[in-house]
Amino acid sequence: MTVRSGVATRAKARDSAGEPSSLSGGQIAVLVVHGPNLNLLGEREPEVYGRTKLADIDKELKRLGLELEMKVETFQSNSEGGIVDRIQKARGKCDVLLINPGAYTHTSVAIRDAIAAVNIPVVEVHLSNVYKREPFRHHSTIADIAHGRIMGFGAESYSLALRAARTIAEESRRRSG
Repeated sequence: MTVRSGVATRAKARDSAGEPSSLSGGQIAVLVVHGPNLNLLGEREPEVYGRTKLADIDKELKRLGLELEMKVETFQSNSEGGIVDRIQKARGKCDVLLINPGAYTHTSVAIRDAIAAVNIPVVEVHLSNVYKREPFRHHSTIADIAHGRIMGFGAESYSLALRAARTIAEESRRRSG
């Protein structure tokens, strides 16, 4: 593995394939997964979710990632299987996973099992404060395996989560050597 400008060639090749960098100690790689209906942000229930579009959240995350010297990849799917597949693909290639499972937060054992299987620290993100909403939204299938949860700050929830991801990744790297 050749190193140029502090980045391993293998990691560079992986970046060009559209995947986050490896855990090799280079740039911190974060995968952001957006669940069902988040593609409708800005249009769907703006009184609950705000007027910010998903593309704007993704753009801000990538901008903030550059500022924080992190590689940020975003992914959205309305399909539980698509989300599971993307989480599994991140195994060994990602330092932290930020996930807003949307409605799957309350129901998906499959997403929970995928998160547990890949052994990547997870931050659960929600735009709204789920505890100020209907009782069925209070339960999260991943809360007990997540490193932390950030909710209720609208689109800013994602930026707060990305800043937390940097701290989580740095602490993990310090512990591992």
